[in-house]
Amino acid sequence: MDENHPDGFLRYPREPIGKRDPLERIGDYQEIYAPTWQEKHLRQQGERCMDCGVPTCTGGCPIGNLIPEWNDLVHRGRWRTALDRLHATNNFPEFTGYTCPAPCEPSCTLAYNADAVAIKSLERAIVDKGWERGWIQPEPPLRRTGKQVAVVGSGPAGLACAQQLNRAGHAVTVYERDESLGGLMTLGIPDFKFDKRQVTRRLDQLQREGIAFRTGIDIGTTMSLSDLRERADAICLAIGAQAHRDISVPGRELAGIHFGMTYLTDENRHQAGGGAVSIDAGGKRVVVLGGGDTGADCVATAHRQGAVDVAQISVRDQPPLTRPDDNPWPWQPRTFEQTYALEEGGEALYALDVTAFVDEDGDDHVDALMAERVKWTFDSQGRRIDKTVLESDVRVAADLVLIAIGFRGAQADSLVDQGIELTGNGRIAANEAMMTTLDGIFTTGDSRRGPSLVVWAIGEGRDAARHIDRYLMGESRLPPSLATQSPPTDE
Repeated sequence: MDENHPDGFLRYPREPIGKRDPLERIGDYQEIYAPTWQEKHLRQQGERCMDCGVPTCTGGCPIGNLIPEWNDLVHRGRWRTALDRLHATNNFPEFTGYTCPAPCEPSCTLAYNADAVAIKSLERAIVDKGWERGWIQPEPPLRRTGKQVAVVGSGPAGLACAQQLNRAGHAVTVYERDESLGGLMTLGIPDFKFDKRQVTRRLDQLQREGIAFRTGIDIGTTMSLSDLRERADAICLAIGAQAHRDISVPGRELAGIHFGMTYLTDENRHQAGGGAVSIDAGGKRVVVLGGGDTGADCVATAHRQGAVDVAQISVRDQPPLTRPDDNPWPWQPRTFEQTYALEEGGEALYALDVTAFVDEDGDDHVDALMAERVKWTFDSQGRRIDKTVLESDVRVAADLVLIAIGFRGAQADSLVDQGIELTGNGRIAANEAMMTTLDGIFTTGDSRRGPSLVVWAIGEGRDAARHIDRYLMGESRLPPSLATQSPPTDE
């Protein structure tokens, strides 16, 4: 199959790596994806890439992955070289290959009038084979600079920043406030969507490269920022954006109403051997507020815990099946796509604006929510500005309500008390070099740009490492991230 067929997209249909049957997978916490794939099949999928003169897929990727290159290398069976090209821009391609919504795919030239190349499946296959063949090994630096860097937060942004700085020769220590490393990759994303062994083996690689990790330390609380500054020549704050968006309506104080991420973290700790769950959907009518990835993960978790029924409510209308006129290729499509969670069961309810939570039997526990069916008016930026009520007093029964409507910004009150400044939208303020208002203290990832995708976090971490390296050494040979004009989409 080494021969190149420029008409591969005509010879083979799009066939991404599949998922397990929904009725099978809801009975366990194993990954939802098909556990095996055929090399011949993936080589055919790589052949569908047209090697465009202007590869719009790369423009759709926030870190500028060299997609046409590794597509072609997979087609030719050159998997080891494909892995090298994948790692050239992405420290953790399994993080994205398994969890990223793949904004590169709708930007593929084929997606203009046909089915896009199965880019995400190819990425996953490359890194799967890399681990299987033992090609992914520690890469410690040949020499050390004598500089100490502290990275606060062990999510994908912090880990990418730490690995790049370590490879530049700096001594790096990562501080994590939780008991587990990996940030929301470990505590936020369910095991059935992303097996935690994927994080564990990367952490092992980073430790063997020389990076030190310290858990259970909340910088700003258990250790002050000034104390950390005395230990390090530079600091990078990669603390994410975990300040929840809430809903302010009558009855919000009732028992049985929780944030979706709190629910997911509770179940992830349970799966890791952390004892019984404290929020259990078993035997309950579950309502999830929010139509994004966190909401979908809550729906799927509720299925596995044995919920009686699950409804997922979105305040917006159901997206159209085809692109609207103001949403042309190659922009990210605002179209309907069934989530993996609703494939497994449950009901999606659209255009409902919650007006109250109701306790119907006087036990201070939620029994239902009330909502209005609405039609929204939007401004030119797609923001809701006005609504028309089409139906009042819509009742939805609920024994457990999970609020998954996104995040406001960083949880940084203790850091603000020590001199860190925030922007008006709750992000850590920083200049173009990603440095905060305090000299030598940088920020990256969701804490800087707001809640976003794993792929953005990795690119942010790489960029922060380059800025910190230049701050410490006067110049940097670390590669820049190839950030594009593809903005992240908040939930």
